[in-house]
Amino acid sequence: MSTPDNPQQPQYQQYPTNPSGAYGAPQAAGYGQPVSAPRNGFGITALVLGIIALVLCWTVWAGIILGVLALIFGILGIKRANRGEATNKGASIAGLVTGVIGLVIGAVILIAIGSIFASVGSQISDLQDCLKSATTTQAQEQCQQQFSDSVQNR
Repeated sequence: MSTPDNPQQPQYQQYPTNPSGAYGAPQAAGYGQPVSAPRNGFGITALVLGIIALVLCWTVWAGIILGVLALIFGILGIKRANRGEATNKGASIAGLVTGVIGLVIGAVILIAIGSIFASVGSQISDLQDCLKSATTTQAQEQCQQQFSDSVQNR
């Protein structure tokens, strides 16, 4: 469509502006409560900590500490989602589950290491004493053989 004054230039339609001067549909004012953004921080935190707990569960303490934190944040995230304050209940549940798995694996590894040291601790002490008193390579090899025999006989 062209204007009568200038046949070469098309005429464009003017879009209405809202009271703020921005283009687009006018915003309704004064109706209801303002909508707040969902508070998804606990669920996301639980998921991140749970994943890190799984990755680092072999370090025992990281798996246990991060697993407990993921468990706490997961429970808080689920409660917040149940109240309608958050929209990521699935992330909270996933964080809770991964945190518990990391916690359990870390605890099992800690128990296994503790039992190994409890059963072999005296033999290690004996080996160290023997190696300190050994002056020759043959005496050191004999200490190692005695240690190996005592561990195998357990």
